[in-house]
Amino acid sequence: MADELEQRLKTYEGRPAAVSGTGRDPVNAPMIRHWCEAMGDTNPAYSGPDAIAPPTMLQAWTMGGLSGHTGRSSAYDELLTLLDEAGCTSVVATDCEQEYIRPLRPGDEITFDAVIESVSPRKTTKLGTGHFVTTRMDIRVGPDLAGTHRFRILKYAPARQRQPDQAPRRPRPVINRDNEGFWEGVREHRLLIQRCTACGTLRHPWLPGCNTCGHPEWDTVEASGNGTVHSYVVMHHPPFPAFDPPYAVGLIELTEGVRMISNVTGVPYDKVRIGMPVRLEFREYDEELVLPVFRAEEGLYGKGSHEEGSHARR
Repeated sequence: MADELEQRLKTYEGRPAAVSGTGRDPVNAPMIRHWCEAMGDTNPAYSGPDAIAPPTMLQAWTMGGLSGHTGRSSAYDELLTLLDEAGCTSVVATDCEQEYIRPLRPGDEITFDAVIESVSPRKTTKLGTGHFVTTRMDIRVGPDLAGTHRFRILKYAPARQRQPDQAPRRPRPVINRDNEGFWEGVREHRLLIQRCTACGTLRHPWLPGCNTCGHPEWDTVEASGNGTVHSYVVMHHPPFPAFDPPYAVGLIELTEGVRMISNVTGVPYDKVRIGMPVRLEFREYDEELVLPVFRAEEGLYGKGSHEEGSHARR
């Protein structure tokens, strides 16, 4: 039965997922501005009379919104239905790959075609057993290929969860050669911010080079620990092992000017407010894990702000 299913799934490779799709809007300066503000990207190439769109916005110009695109084919829906019928009723996006051929500029009107590039053999993951489905989207301006976007999902049958013998541990951070200095500082109860040695720009999260001037060399400054809640969400669902919802997750603006995401502590989740002063502290969750969190300054959280009640719920 498994071999028969895989043979049927393979017949969908190469079939179109969308044909002659068109962008809902031309490439435009307002969307570029919003993107750059959200990302904190101040590259001058993205503004002015000769502006280009940030390359990583490639997929943004193809999105159809809640109503979707009229060019979508039936093959992709048929494939997902077949996987549903095989018990692979859950889905998670795993990764995407983009290739940039030419820059997009305000006024460009894009078209795109998408194809089901591959369906993997049955794979077993921690989430469950299922199949990876990869689609490839070719994005054009007129006849010219502007870029390629590959998007991969896992359609899977959820693994049966067994009750743990002991309380689950909080997830470990992913540490690599680009951010290991940050986590070394955290273990020493120091919050280190990267600083470009060429232009002096501070940046967080840690990156291998400056996104303002491109210079690869950097040093660090230690954060004072003072900040304010720039934005936040209250997590209600889904529940994760070692987490006890509801709890507040804040985007904290440090006095140094950079922002970072962390838990807001010291007040009930429904008392967190935009603009609330917070102070850095380091919390030890077990013998190995230390994380920076931000505690609301005592006595100030009850004052609220003019944006009270504006938080998002998830």
